[in-house]
Amino acid sequence: MSQIKVTFPDGTVKEFEKGITPFEIAKSISKGLAKEALVSEINGTLSELNTPISDDSEVKLVTFQNTEGQDTYWHSSSHLMAQAVKELYPEAKFGVGPSIDNGFYYDIDINTQLTEEDLVKIEKKMKFLVDRNDSFVRSELSKTDALKFFSDDEYKTELIDAFDSETIISTYGEGTFTDLCTGPHLPSTKYIKAFKLLSVSGSYWRGDEKRARMQRIYGISFPKQIMLDEHLEFLEEAKKRDHRKLGKDLDLFSIHEEAGAGLIYWHPKGARVRNEIEDFWKKEHLKNGYDLLYSPHVGKSHLWETSGHLDHFKENMFAPMKIDDQDYYIKPMNCPFHIEIYKTKLRSYRDLPLRWAELGTVYRYEKSGVLHGLLRVRGFTQDDAHIFCSKEQIQDEIIEVIRFSNEMWKQFGFETLKYYVSTRPEKVTGNDELWEDATKSLEVALKKEGLEYEIDEGGGAFYGPKIDIKIKDALNREWQMSTIQFDFNLPERFNMKYIGEDGKEHRPYMVHRALLGSIERFMGVLIEHFGGAFPDWLAPVQVAVIPVSQNYFDYAQKVVSLLLDENIRVEFDKRNEKIGYKIRDWETQKTPYMLILGEKEEANESISVRKHKHGDQGEMNIGEFVSNLKNSVKNKINNI
Repeated sequence: MSQIKVTFPDGTVKEFEKGITPFEIAKSISKGLAKEALVSEINGTLSELNTPISDDSEVKLVTFQNTEGQDTYWHSSSHLMAQAVKELYPEAKFGVGPSIDNGFYYDIDINTQLTEEDLVKIEKKMKFLVDRNDSFVRSELSKTDALKFFSDDEYKTELIDAFDSETIISTYGEGTFTDLCTGPHLPSTKYIKAFKLLSVSGSYWRGDEKRARMQRIYGISFPKQIMLDEHLEFLEEAKKRDHRKLGKDLDLFSIHEEAGAGLIYWHPKGARVRNEIEDFWKKEHLKNGYDLLYSPHVGKSHLWETSGHLDHFKENMFAPMKIDDQDYYIKPMNCPFHIEIYKTKLRSYRDLPLRWAELGTVYRYEKSGVLHGLLRVRGFTQDDAHIFCSKEQIQDEIIEVIRFSNEMWKQFGFETLKYYVSTRPEKVTGNDELWEDATKSLEVALKKEGLEYEIDEGGGAFYGPKIDIKIKDALNREWQMSTIQFDFNLPERFNMKYIGEDGKEHRPYMVHRALLGSIERFMGVLIEHFGGAFPDWLAPVQVAVIPVSQNYFDYAQKVVSLLLDENIRVEFDKRNEKIGYKIRDWETQKTPYMLILGEKEEANESISVRKHKHGDQGEMNIGEFVSNLKNSVKNKINNI
């Protein structure tokens, strides 16, 4: 047989017989790789391990350590779950079943209201199918044949109808289950070693709440049982840190569906934390050369027509209101208002750069199915800023924003940051030179700061490239937070100008910049990062003063007054409860410090200190305690 050359990712080239499969290549390298390989990449295209290779090719063997391997593993697991459901409930029809960031789901139309007990039953059937070792088999059909095959399934026929008549449609089947799918998949069900069905919830066909209601089963799977055990342990910890649960337990915020879904009500304790964040945000911005703005909550339709929001963003805007026979829209963004301020007078190159920041509350329509506590809302306060500058200034401005962002995250206790540069998509505004200059300035800024970054090819918005910054929390989860976004669209639409050193009119560069993202979402992330146990500088109640009986109320009040004079957030516990109960309750509330006051403390004019999670710290001079606490607050010590 003739030979072909296979090039591996490290540049190594080996010769194999024509028609060899990736699995056979893995086997020729090592038994361990043959065991771990899940899928292959042949000339940049993901393919099954049993795909024959007939020409010289670049081949990558993909394991669970790779994102592509996880996607394939989890998508195959979703098909295994659907197969189990179909065998248990033959009348079931299926929507989509993708892999997601951590696992998989399938949307199912079924007469039975599934329960936790049903999930156990489905898991048992999945284990049976794994032992049966059904192969995942790819088939290709014409559109006509695909419509015939799925003629009794309105969900699949709707999807197939969207294809062109010449399209070849692929399906994957294992055992009695076949579904539309582009693949690739694992070779067979035996590859799926350890799995758990996590929950079942309501969903809608194609995410449209006006369409058929379905049930969505979520699951997770791994090649090893120990990996599943570790993940389930992680999920338990994440459950304890869920900001929605802690928000209620710690009396931070609430959401009232009857008054408006996706709108946040901040309780006194939550408002204290938010106030500390906003005060810090304002001081840091002023220190870094920003001016603060305040802008209206509504604007005439003409403003949103000029900005392009009514053309490109209307489905995310709330309906207009009539005022003096004019349509007004509640604002989904702050940027057009900042531009209006810019245009109140003719600007010179001497005025630039302008750095304008606002904690501006905006409102966007989100479907009820995607609302999620503080993380996905309809009304939120955007940590917003816009920089207007010249071409010559843009490089330094981007560097300053990166430095500012990094410093802010460190102050909040986030040390691990990842950077992404999102480049030009297919359809854009702005000429090639602008895009090239802007994208280069983003990359050069990151390089000058010595920061590694990844390219998100084509991930920029139509109006400009951007840097995205992701943080990692205490559970090592990534959160997309900061954005540095060029905009070639709005300066053009609003005909923004400045007079250059040459006396001619020039178009300013405009950069949208968010560091924390939004206060609401940031608070949700912060609650989960700290597990509700905020550091001293952010804690809603920093100190609980607890007299052991009413006999010591006068001394306790003296201590409380002293702490208030030092701007320490303190609560005086006057409840008629046993001291042990009060201590346990304040510990549950995750209050950093409790001061226990009794006969000895009153006589010595001292305090006995208890620290959250660390217990009794002994007797202390109150001045020493205040000094230590204020030092912790000043230096923003973020122990978690």
